[in-house]
Amino acid sequence: MLSLLILQRMLPRQFKLRTLLKLAGVVVFLWLALSALVPSWHDLETVEHVKAIQRRQKFPTQGPLDKLSRILKPNEIVPAVTKPARTLHERLKPKLSGSIGRPPPPRQDLWDDLGVARNDEEIQERETGYATYAFNTLVSRRIGLSRDIPDTRHRACRKLEYPKPAHLPTASVIICYFHEEYHTLLRTVHSVLDRSPAKNLQEIILVNDQSDIDIATNLTQHFHRNKLDHLVRVISSPERLGLIRARIFGARQATGQVLVFLDSHVEANQGWLEPLLSRIHQNRSHVVTPIIDIINADTFKYESSPLVRGGFNWGLHFKWDSVTRDELQNEEAFAQPIKSPTMAGGLFAMDRKFFHDLGEYDPGLDIWGGENLELSFRVWMCGGALEIIPCSRVGHVFRKRRPYGGNEADTMIRNSLRVARVWMDDYIEHYFKINPDARKVDYGDVSSRLELRKSLQCKDFKWYMDNVYPDLRPPSEDEDDALVKADRVRFEPWNKRTRRYLRAFWIRLSGTRFCVRSAGEASVKKSLLVLGPCMRNKEYLWYETDKQEVILAQLLCLDAEGKDRRPKLMKCHELRGHQEWKFRSAEASAIYNMAAGLCLTAKEKKMGGKVILDVCSDGDSHMWDLSEIEQEL
Repeated sequence: MLSLLILQRMLPRQFKLRTLLKLAGVVVFLWLALSALVPSWHDLETVEHVKAIQRRQKFPTQGPLDKLSRILKPNEIVPAVTKPARTLHERLKPKLSGSIGRPPPPRQDLWDDLGVARNDEEIQERETGYATYAFNTLVSRRIGLSRDIPDTRHRACRKLEYPKPAHLPTASVIICYFHEEYHTLLRTVHSVLDRSPAKNLQEIILVNDQSDIDIATNLTQHFHRNKLDHLVRVISSPERLGLIRARIFGARQATGQVLVFLDSHVEANQGWLEPLLSRIHQNRSHVVTPIIDIINADTFKYESSPLVRGGFNWGLHFKWDSVTRDELQNEEAFAQPIKSPTMAGGLFAMDRKFFHDLGEYDPGLDIWGGENLELSFRVWMCGGALEIIPCSRVGHVFRKRRPYGGNEADTMIRNSLRVARVWMDDYIEHYFKINPDARKVDYGDVSSRLELRKSLQCKDFKWYMDNVYPDLRPPSEDEDDALVKADRVRFEPWNKRTRRYLRAFWIRLSGTRFCVRSAGEASVKKSLLVLGPCMRNKEYLWYETDKQEVILAQLLCLDAEGKDRRPKLMKCHELRGHQEWKFRSAEASAIYNMAAGLCLTAKEKKMGGKVILDVCSDGDSHMWDLSEIEQEL
C-alpha cells in the first residue's frame, strides 16, 4: 500500500488511487496466466512419473480362462492410473489451433466411416432403412451410384482370353424390382453399365412389378437426365405379378440374344459378362450363373465367395454344396466351368430363344420360391446343361429377412409341390416324407406343364439322379447308412468353436476406475453392460479375435443390434456386422461398431452406470482404455 502511495506522488495528479488499483489487478492477472501457460518443472516431473508407472505396470502372464483363479485374486480391484489435470494451456489449445473459421482437424481415435451416424436424424435414417429394406440404407446412400470393389476372380481367370465383343452375342439384362431402395437399385444398374462391354450390352430392362414404393418416375428422370434412356428402360407390369411372372413379362420384351436375369440389389464385378456370353456362344443350351459374392447388409462391405455348386434336399429347399479338392487339382481348374445340379435362381444367363423354347418359367408358380429348382430340373432333363462360371463374379446384398409381406411359407409349399408333381416322378414320395402335409395342398392345374415335358422329350427324374446329382441319398439311406454319417461334418457348438484370440483386456473408461462388465454372469445371453470397479474376474475380461469380435470370457460376443441402443451379449454368429468392433489404440480410444455406426458410451460415470451406443464424439464418456492382460490365448 505504501508503494502505491509513493507511486501516486510521482505520477500526475489526474491519476487517482482507484486507477492504480485497476492497473495492479491487470498486472497480477497477466502474471498468473503466464504461469499457467508455461508448464513448470514440477508438472514435467509429474508427467514423467505417470509414464514410468505405466511402463512398469505389467500383469503376470496368464494361462487359459480356467487358470485365472490361481493367478488372480478374485474380486481384487485393479488400480487406476490417474492422469494429471490438464493445464489452462492444454484446455485452450483446441480453441486456438487452426485457422479462424475452420473446425479443428478430426481426432485420430474417432471414425470417419461410411456408416457412422453423426446425429439423431442419421440414426433414424439407418433404423428406418433396416425396418423398410432390411439393410443399412445410410451406408447405401453414402456409397453413391458407383464405387471400386475388389476384383475377386482367381488369378487363373486373368490368363483366359475370350472372343472379341463383336463375336459374342448381345445381352438384355432384366432386373425386376418390388419394394426396393432407390440408391441400391441405381447402383445395380450403374455397375452393369460401367463393367460391361458396350458392344454386348443391348439393353437393361427394369421391370416395376407395381412396387409399393413408387420410384419409377425418379428412375426414368435419372436415366433421361444422364442420357441413358436409350439403353435403360423402365417398364411397369399391368398388375402385381410376383417375381416369376414379372421376369416372364420382361423377357418377352427383350431384344438381346442372351437374357441375363439379375436381382435388384447386386453389383457386377470386373469382367463379369464376357465369361457368361462366351460359354453360351459355345453352346446355346448352356445355362450359366456367376459366382455370387457377398455384400454385407450392415456395412456393404464386398467379400469373395468360395467355389460352390447348387444342390437341394428332399424338402425341395435349395442348398450349396462344396466343390471337392479332386475337382481343383491345379490352378487352371479354378477358372473352368463347374457343373451344378441346381442354381440359386437370382442371377443367371440363358440364350433368349432357348429360354422361350424350353417353356420360360412356369407361370403357375406364385410370387417367389421353387422357380429355381423347376428351371434347373427342366434344363438338365430337357437337353441343356447348368454351369457355374468361376470367372464371372457378381456381389449380392444378403439380407436377414424379406422386407415385405406375403405368406412366404404357404407359397413355398405350394410352389415346391407343383414342381414335384411335374418333374419328380416316383421320387415325389421322398418329398412327402419330409412334407407330409403337402399331400393336402392345392397346387393348381399342371396339365400344360406335363404336356410341355412330353413335347420336349425330357428324360425322367431317375436319369437326373443317376447322372446329375448322384450324391443325394434317399431319406432312409441318410438315416441308416453309417458311411454317410461318417462323412458328415461334425457339428461344433458355437461356444466351443476354435477361435484365434489376439489379446485379452479390461475396457476401462478413460480417467476413471470403472470398467465395462456384464450386468449378469458372463455366460448369460442378452445380458446388458454396466460400469463397475475394475475387478479381476471373468465378468470384466474381454477378448479380441481376428474377426474383430469382442468376446466376454471367451463365451459371448458384444453385439450392437437393437433399437434400444443397448449393446448386449449374444451368441457369436461370425457374420461380422453388429458384432464387428474397431478401436485405434489401447488408450483413450473410441470403440466403434460398423453396422450400428455408433460408439460405446458410458451414460453415467458411476457404479452401475449404463453402457450404451451413441453418436461418436471426443467426449470423456466415449473414450476407453484397453488395459491388456498378457496370457496364453
